[in-house]
Amino acid sequence: MSDTPTDAAVTPADTARVEKEAAGSGTRRADPGGLSRLLQGGAGHNLGLVLALALLALVGVLSGGERFASVDNVMTILRLAAVIGVVSIGMTFVITGGGIDLSVGALVALSSIWCTTLANQAMANDVHWIIIVTTALLVGAGAGLINGLLIAYGGVVPFIATLAMMASARGLAEIISARKTQIVSVPGFTDAFSRDILGISVLIWIFAIVAVIGWVLLNRTTFGRRTLAIGGNPEASRLAGINVRRHTVLLYVLVGVCCGIAAVMLIARTTTGSATHGQLYELEAIAAVVIGGTLLSGGRGTIVGTVFGVLIFATLTNVFVINNLSISAQAFTKGLIIVAAVLLQQRFSRRPGS
Repeated sequence: MSDTPTDAAVTPADTARVEKEAAGSGTRRADPGGLSRLLQGGAGHNLGLVLALALLALVGVLSGGERFASVDNVMTILRLAAVIGVVSIGMTFVITGGGIDLSVGALVALSSIWCTTLANQAMANDVHWIIIVTTALLVGAGAGLINGLLIAYGGVVPFIATLAMMASARGLAEIISARKTQIVSVPGFTDAFSRDILGISVLIWIFAIVAVIGWVLLNRTTFGRRTLAIGGNPEASRLAGINVRRHTVLLYVLVGVCCGIAAVMLIARTTTGSATHGQLYELEAIAAVVIGGTLLSGGRGTIVGTVFGVLIFATLTNVFVINNLSISAQAFTKGLIIVAAVLLQQRFSRRPGS
């Protein structure tokens, strides 16, 4: 059978498609600006993030000297990035899918409180410390499920639904703990998460594993493709046969699980469960995701960019601490970086063919 269609079989849509492909291939052959287009895409953005991180590191070396460049300080930066990094991976999926989650910090606090109650610690001592981990994950997933159901089936705007969860989760954490810090006294738990593997903290390994799983999930699975499709055009995704509501619920459950993991990591780092854990995590996670190149409007997301965004903010914080600069100056600088990132997003998203 010939590959060339007859005149009767050619439709206007076929003609347009063939002409577009032909024009595109011609442009690729003749266009000397291929490198320019590459740099304007994801690879170029990631290169920009690498350069920004390198510039920050250079500033740190020049201002902090050996204090900044030491191996111990590098590990400190990575441990600082690990907890908020896991939350940011979950936030990447939600924002890519066209949503937002303002409750992540409160969910970290609630998970840390719920899994470190005296009853849970007693069971962990009698049975296994995995009970603490399981409880934290279930609390995070359950709260994420509530967020997802309210948004997908209740028709509540994500901003409002997660804002309400932020207030409720933080308040519930304070009620459970009676506004007291809960000290963790489960030797097996602290031993498991305070040790190093190949000279690198377990917390950093957890962040790396979550990032790799997140990258595979977003870029190599149907779940990731559906997330991108829903974020780009939810109505078209629905007409294409995607169950948009169910997928939206899964996205919020996913970020809830990430909050549970982050809570376990934070407990391991501080040996406490507290209603004050996770303060402003929602802003830091959103900032890292935006800096990384994920569109706030949805439809485009990058795990690699999010990881670099987290590292940039962690390095910036470390540079400020080493140089004894105020928290106010640090917050001001972060705000400027976020505004610059959003302006750049808007500029490139308006480019033809972007």
